[in-house]
Amino acid sequence: MKKVEVLGMGCPKCQATLKNVEEALQRLGIEAEVTKVEDLTEITSRGVMVTPALVIDGEIKVSGRVPSVIEIGALL
Repeated sequence: MKKVEVLGMGCPKCQATLKNVEEALQRLGIEAEVTKVEDLTEITSRGVMVTPALVIDGEIKVSGRVPSVIEIGALL
């Protein structure tokens, strides 16, 4: 099962990223563990300086912008 994490402090862009992740998973019929990481210390310890960030299976795929549903689908 894929592990998808959205890193961000809860700003509108972070919320939009989470929504896009959920929509991409639903469209593709993929089951994944989706986690929202809001702890600033944990976010920066992963090397992310600009949020939102999208992490799939431990690898940072997008940082500093909201990826589209289509882009997320391609990354999955």
